[in-house]
Amino acid sequence: MRRTQLALIAALAAFALAQPATAQFNPLSIIKGAVEAAVEDRSAEDIAKDTEIKTKITVDVIDKLGSEVISINADVYEQDVMLTGAVEKAEIKVKAGKLAAGVEGVKKVINEILVIAPVAQKKGAVEGFVDDTVIDTKINGLLLDGKGVNVTNFRWRSVQGHVFLFGRAFSGAEKTKAVGIVKGIEGVQSVTDHVKVRAKK
Repeated sequence: MRRTQLALIAALAAFALAQPATAQFNPLSIIKGAVEAAVEDRSAEDIAKDTEIKTKITVDVIDKLGSEVISINADVYEQDVMLTGAVEKAEIKVKAGKLAAGVEGVKKVINEILVIAPVAQKKGAVEGFVDDTVIDTKINGLLLDGKGVNVTNFRWRSVQGHVFLFGRAFSGAEKTKAVGIVKGIEGVQSVTDHVKVRAKK
């Protein structure tokens, strides 16, 4: 691992642990993300840009959206942003996309936030709860075990069983395998693929 990447991890860890308990993100997630990013086929500068954008969106954008947000997540890869989660009104989804696009350094915003009315939320709770945390954990484990899949270059989010894949594959075959693995997971309702394909340098 290069010295610049180790320095980046140390800096991000110090930043994360220094944040107040009220911050809208998990410091350990930042550290974990930094460690994973350090083994990607990218420069430390590119990784740092992504981390800065993600922090700005989490702290400055999501806090502005109000009480009609059920949940919103932002994943960043090569300065492209994928927004996922759920809100109660379509205009909140649009606002989230515009605010994210306005963050300095953002190249593109992929807005996959689901609009779920309160009545639909109640109906879904009655008909069957989908544990997205369990699905996310299964994706991590299965992609990690998947031969020929470089899990550190992938990002994913499950929202009520609808999985959104993001990041980069080194080949079309790698991308196809990753999507196939995710589709085969119990509880997954659909898979939306936003994975780039670009060979390793």
